[in-house]
Amino acid sequence: MQSSFHGGSIDIAQLQSSMEAIEFACSSIQINVNPAESEATILSLRQSPHAYQICRYILEKSLVGNARFQAAAALRDVAIKEWGFLTSVDKGGLISFCLCFLFQYSSLAEGYVLTKVSSVAAQLLKRGWLDFTAAEKDTFLSEVKQAVLGTHGIVAQFIGMSFLESMVVEFLPSTSTSMGLPREFHEQCRDLLELDYLKQIYCWAQDAAVNVSGKIVDSGSDVAEDKLCAAALNLMFQILNWDFQFNKCAGEGSNNRENVFASDLKNAAVPLKKSERIQPGSAWRDVLLSSGHIGWILGLYGTLRQKFLNDGYWLDSPLAETARKLIVHFCSLSGTIFPSDNGQMQEQHWLQILSGIIQWVDPPDAISAAIECGRTESEMLDGCRVLLSIATLTTPMVFDKLLKVVSPFGALGLLSALTREVLKAHVDSNTDEETWSWVARDILLDTWTALLEPIDPNRDDALPPEGRTVAATVFELIVEAELAAASRSAFDDDDDCDYLRASISAMDERLSSYALIARAAVDITVPLLTKLFSVRFALLHQGRGTSDPTCTLEELYSLLLITGHVLADAGEGETPLVPEALRTPFVGKDEQHPVIALSSSIISFAEQSLDPDMRASFFSPRLMEAVIWFLARWSDTYVMPLESGNERQRISQPSSTAVLNFCSDHDQGKVVLNVIVRISLISLISYPGENNLQELTCYQLLPALVRRKNVCLHLVTLDSWCNLANAFANERSLFSLTSPFQRSIADTLVRSATGMTTLEASNQYVTDLMRQITAYLVDLSSKNDLKTVAQQPGTVLWVSSLLERLRGAARATQPKTRKALYEMGVSVMSSVLVLLGIYKHEPAVVYALLKYVVDWVDGQIVFLEAKETAVVVNFCLQLLQLYSTHNIGKISVSSSSSLLSEANTEKYKDLRALIQLLTKLCSKDLVDFSSDSDEAEKTDIAQVIYLGLHIVTPLISLELLKYPKLCNDYFALLSHLLEVHPEKVAQLNAEMLAHIVGTLDYGIHNQDIEVVNMCLGALNALASYDYKERAAGRDGFGSDNMLSRFLQSLLQLLLFEDYSSELVSSAADALLPLILCQQGLYQRLGHDLIEGQATPELKLRLANALQSLTSSNQLSSSLNRVNYQKFRKNLYNFLIEVRGFLRKK
Repeated sequence: MQSSFHGGSIDIAQLQSSMEAIEFACSSIQINVNPAESEATILSLRQSPHAYQICRYILEKSLVGNARFQAAAALRDVAIKEWGFLTSVDKGGLISFCLCFLFQYSSLAEGYVLTKVSSVAAQLLKRGWLDFTAAEKDTFLSEVKQAVLGTHGIVAQFIGMSFLESMVVEFLPSTSTSMGLPREFHEQCRDLLELDYLKQIYCWAQDAAVNVSGKIVDSGSDVAEDKLCAAALNLMFQILNWDFQFNKCAGEGSNNRENVFASDLKNAAVPLKKSERIQPGSAWRDVLLSSGHIGWILGLYGTLRQKFLNDGYWLDSPLAETARKLIVHFCSLSGTIFPSDNGQMQEQHWLQILSGIIQWVDPPDAISAAIECGRTESEMLDGCRVLLSIATLTTPMVFDKLLKVVSPFGALGLLSALTREVLKAHVDSNTDEETWSWVARDILLDTWTALLEPIDPNRDDALPPEGRTVAATVFELIVEAELAAASRSAFDDDDDCDYLRASISAMDERLSSYALIARAAVDITVPLLTKLFSVRFALLHQGRGTSDPTCTLEELYSLLLITGHVLADAGEGETPLVPEALRTPFVGKDEQHPVIALSSSIISFAEQSLDPDMRASFFSPRLMEAVIWFLARWSDTYVMPLESGNERQRISQPSSTAVLNFCSDHDQGKVVLNVIVRISLISLISYPGENNLQELTCYQLLPALVRRKNVCLHLVTLDSWCNLANAFANERSLFSLTSPFQRSIADTLVRSATGMTTLEASNQYVTDLMRQITAYLVDLSSKNDLKTVAQQPGTVLWVSSLLERLRGAARATQPKTRKALYEMGVSVMSSVLVLLGIYKHEPAVVYALLKYVVDWVDGQIVFLEAKETAVVVNFCLQLLQLYSTHNIGKISVSSSSSLLSEANTEKYKDLRALIQLLTKLCSKDLVDFSSDSDEAEKTDIAQVIYLGLHIVTPLISLELLKYPKLCNDYFALLSHLLEVHPEKVAQLNAEMLAHIVGTLDYGIHNQDIEVVNMCLGALNALASYDYKERAAGRDGFGSDNMLSRFLQSLLQLLLFEDYSSELVSSAADALLPLILCQQGLYQRLGHDLIEGQATPELKLRLANALQSLTSSNQLSSSLNRVNYQKFRKNLYNFLIEVRGFLRKK
């Protein structure tokens, strides 16, 4: 191919004309005149046979900055696209041109043009990095080195520094620009740069900074050298952000190469702290540690800080900020850059930094006062980040002793003093806006968390002797600050500005940090909380009827949240255990265990909410939210814990046994459980309209009570639980709750049936619970005047509530209650079908009805016997047919422009529910727990699903598939059917087959990788089935089948469209059987592709690539695992070879 680098001669007039056209287009775009035409003009530059000459001419001659920018972008795109056809001289010439342009036009006013050209030069250098010899690389970089070191003046130094920064960013795969090349290429470039040049580049930047530092010290902050030094330090900072690969000692291997396909899994198993470390390896020890480099930066910053002490702006100057960023980064150095000396060199390293930055944060009170008087907080915040970085890498013991060498206090003492002053400033600020004290508080809390959170089981996280006292003091300060903020906000009506009004979950991270600090000294902090509660309980009673309790109630709200986090951890899918720190510190004490005392105090206070007068006086909805939240978190840990009983016999500490047993099955557990249930019922009935409170009760407290069977055993025997169940089943009081809350209560009550001692008792309990609900529904659907009654607003709400209750019960299906819930579902089948017809114009009711059926089928399907299966399947098909008959959800093409309307969204939700219903029925094929014999006549589930799809798919347009959730569910169902039962496809009628083919073709080109993968899996199954059937002498899908369309579509995708490289393997698995099935078509398509190429060179190249695709690696015509693997490799190499020149933009 004759590349446009040598695209023939072009005279100056043509170059000038092209430049003027680009300039005019750029100017037109800026004022929004003919934007489409202007964009086309700019894009045409990339198609020109003289692209290189025109781009260079524009860069050198144009006075329009945007035109130069576009020329640089076009030069980059054309060069990357045609790189394989350029000679080594051409490649080097392009890079040299870009570098020469940077230095020649270094004073250009449009800095963004220089930045763009710098980026282009870095990208082109990287593109050829694997091709260039070491001498060629040295040639390119030697000129840059001379510029960086100041040989060509200070302006050139800036340009050189900018280029090197672009180069570092470009060579790191995570920040590199896409070039359409394999990930392997980017990794190889990264590795080679790290091995050969990265440390050199760091040294160049370091030398440049050192060379200009003297002038900065002697002159002032306004000299050009100041900005140059900042640029050099920033380059060093960027280099330390590098993803270092070669960071092991010689004895440990040359690098830490990781399997890129397992990287996500690996990173998921690594604690967060490890990802914050900077590990350049032992090769960097001389540059970063032994050379005194860090001491020089600390000294430079200290000298300039002292010099410009009275300059209020210097601390926020680029040089000061960059220097501090770099110093903070140095604290994160770890790994083999330090020798194996039991951590001594690393500790000296930290001590050196702490000694250099101590004046940033000490004395804390003076610094806080200066900030309040107008001084910038940036230095103080960076000092806090230094402490955080060190705390992340070390133990509390080592952290504390660091400063003791040079000061009378340890690092823990400094951290404590800082925390105190920051909290004081936060309280004094009396504002809910995010101030410096907010930011500092969060950094310091992260530091405490890093020190106290147990991450590595092999790490000694014990505090030094005085550490407990320090932690207790800090916690007391925290509580004081929180109580002050709570009291201050008590009369604040502006909820948006009050951070205490935030949801409990929004404050969880901060409260969890508080808990870690409290648990470091529980013998002090837990009694403190008990005392604080007692004081406020007393204040409430003493002032009852005579003083406003609002402030005290807000303080109790805050204390409940803090205490809940101290006493218990969040379950989040696991059974929470009593925190280890709360079990051990009270051995040998005769008085009541402080945890028990604190818990009992709060339970007693909460119990007072059962008294109507007390409830009216003190228990506002907001306070009740905190009470319910606390009880949910606390009960999950302490009420009848699994660790009590036999487990407790293995625990030696009496105090631990007391904590585990005080609410166990044999102690106060049943009494406390009864109180909690009574409080939950009060929160549901006595606080109408309080959605936040009812949400906490329904979604957190009640589910926590039925999570464990040993609790359910006692729960179902309580009168209070029976009262809750009776109120749900037979009274109207709970119907005032929103439908989702009623669903959750039904779910909870049915799950409690596992506490019944026998199978019969469990089923009878569920039957009794749901009898009245089903009776209401059957009675309503049987009314003669149903059409009139059904449309009344009260009836619509009533029906929705009944359906949600049924759905909640269905979601709680377990083997022990499956029979009762099956009978429940069967009893309302006819009613459901009647209501579907009656409420066909009520989207909310229809959706609730469909979701109930989905959940009921989901819970039942795998347990159903043959006769039961037939009943359920017949019901589902009637439901689908009725839905389709009423034309519910059908959307014409003409209405597609309004798909985002609320009505159409409701219909999309219905269709998604129907797809989910069919998917649930599919599970019978995969899992079947029924006791039927193999000889029993069973329903052909696959046939049923295809019939269901035949009913539903006419309602699903391609426009509706633009809804991601519906799209995902639909293709999950379709791919399952086609992969498990491809033989059924041949039995489909033409209309159904055409719809499946159309949607599959749509799915292959979808933006969602998961959807495309599912469609490719389905194609693989269909093509494999057809190929094997033909090989066995059968017809397969016939001579004129759908696979020819998919072969063309898949080749179009692979060769010409944008897609993720993650899809190549799945695409290969689909393409191989398609080629084997359609060899004649494949040959014709290949021939057409070859003939469509512009030059003989490209025709030969494509022909060879197509030949290799189906013959390399000894590929055979079988569809076994080994052959699939071979074809994946072939396709991967084929795409690398041909996509670059086939895709034209």
